[in-house]
Amino acid sequence: MKPATVRYYFDADILGLGKVVAALRPDATYPGDPGAVVHKRKRAPCAIASTDIDDVEWMACVAADGMIAISRDSKILRHVAEIDAVTESGLRLVVLVSADARTVWAQLEVLMCQWRGIERLNKVPGPFVYRASRTRLQPVPL
Repeated sequence: MKPATVRYYFDADILGLGKVVAALRPDATYPGDPGAVVHKRKRAPCAIASTDIDDVEWMACVAADGMIAISRDSKILRHVAEIDAVTESGLRLVVLVSADARTVWAQLEVLMCQWRGIERLNKVPGPFVYRASRTRLQPVPL
């Protein structure tokens, strides 16, 4: 069995969505993920073992592992310390717009509408922040 290359980290604020996606894709993880075998790929447990971790800490960890972080935490875009953490760590972050992403179902809809664009971001070096809604995936100036 081949090991999975994990490319997407779903933040604790969209844990339900992270669990749905990780059950279907070997390249997705979430805080507390025990690891799994998906499509004959073995995903290791997530290095972030708890949902109770400071944003700045998980951002550095996710950036160091080269993953794209997916979050719904719009406050990230308003806090200087968190924007600094994105910039300093080189984090690649996609934020689901909260008005379009209140429930797991709505979050899944936003994610699926923008999935191809999010996948293309794997080729883009960080740091960056993109806002995702059902109809747009747009960069946020840092």
